[in-house]
Amino acid sequence: MLPEQPQAEPITQILAALRRFLPEKPSLPLHEPSFAGREWEYVKECLDTGWVSSVGKFVDHFEQQLADYTGVKRAVAVVNGTAALHVCLRLVGVEQNDEVLMPTLTFIATANAVSYCGAIPHFVDSEEATLGLAPDRLADYLSDIAEMRPQGCFNKRTGRRIKAVVPMHAFGHPVDLDPLLEVCGRYRLELVEDAAESLGSYYKGRHTGNWGKVSALSFNGNKVITTGGGGAILTNDEELGRFAKHLTTTAKVPHKWLFVHDQIGYNYRLPNLNAALGCAQMEELPGFLAAKRKLAESYRTNFAGIKGVRFFTEPEFAQSNYWLNVLLLEPQYAGQRDALLTATNDLGIMTRPAWTLMHKLTMFADCPRMDLGVAESLESRLINIPSSAVLGNAV
Repeated sequence: MLPEQPQAEPITQILAALRRFLPEKPSLPLHEPSFAGREWEYVKECLDTGWVSSVGKFVDHFEQQLADYTGVKRAVAVVNGTAALHVCLRLVGVEQNDEVLMPTLTFIATANAVSYCGAIPHFVDSEEATLGLAPDRLADYLSDIAEMRPQGCFNKRTGRRIKAVVPMHAFGHPVDLDPLLEVCGRYRLELVEDAAESLGSYYKGRHTGNWGKVSALSFNGNKVITTGGGGAILTNDEELGRFAKHLTTTAKVPHKWLFVHDQIGYNYRLPNLNAALGCAQMEELPGFLAAKRKLAESYRTNFAGIKGVRFFTEPEFAQSNYWLNVLLLEPQYAGQRDALLTATNDLGIMTRPAWTLMHKLTMFADCPRMDLGVAESLESRLINIPSSAVLGNAV
């Protein structure tokens, strides 16, 4: 007797649920920005006064808004999230030929930032409960490959120092940070949070970005708030915050007219024009988050009865911003993923898979890695569906 074959039944039900639930439009984006606050007013002020570049009151105000909202002591606004990550790694002492642990299931910016330092990404598996880095599996892996020396943690297989670990809060869902901190303490690893997607997300009641020595945010056009392009470095170390500001403003020594730079820095400053947009967006952030949670709850309800798929919900220890909503096909239906992506996009409903895993990309194929079975399974089954705050206000 032939084994029972998986049916394409979930596709039909998922399509029906999306068409029943989402507004009918020629094209429904995955995540679009909303400008319903004082964006025009603040940007116009920049234009009227001429303060459009890297100096102006909105830069300072935006940094203070971010610090106040997330609860950190210092926020430094920069041109994008990748630049923020690059400087974060510099700040914790990542050097050429160091290895940096990170999930293979992440956006390429995480691996690129490590490469900008001349360091080597070292890929770690994820856990299905959070979609993020798996602390317990990392602990087991390090017990096998790590060697402690006076200079820090070293990879016995490559001879290189393992300097840091960069968890990424995937799609806004916080990684389980407490056990990860224990691993970092045991192996003397610096923790740098890639919080690019998690503005408005909380781990055990505290905003993401507060666990690492430094962390990075992104304000790309598809994030919860946007500055057009932009990012920020967060830290609870005041001195490190001042150094971050110095490094990202070309390491220029303050002076009325002289151009003196005391080290190699970066021109990563966020323009006042972009910061003005960010200030207005921060004022709207509570409304965005409420709308996105409403949308997520509606999705959860609509997909609850569909066999072979589940709507991913926040871990029990966390409050997520639900940046991008996630459908996870059951393993036996993984082969239907591409057909579902094709069908939804043909209908004008933008959906997309997870990022191609980092270890599968040509430039990172030879990087060290542990067994990545969970991440590979997640990649084959994960689909992002429309997640804009404006949709939450419509349901």
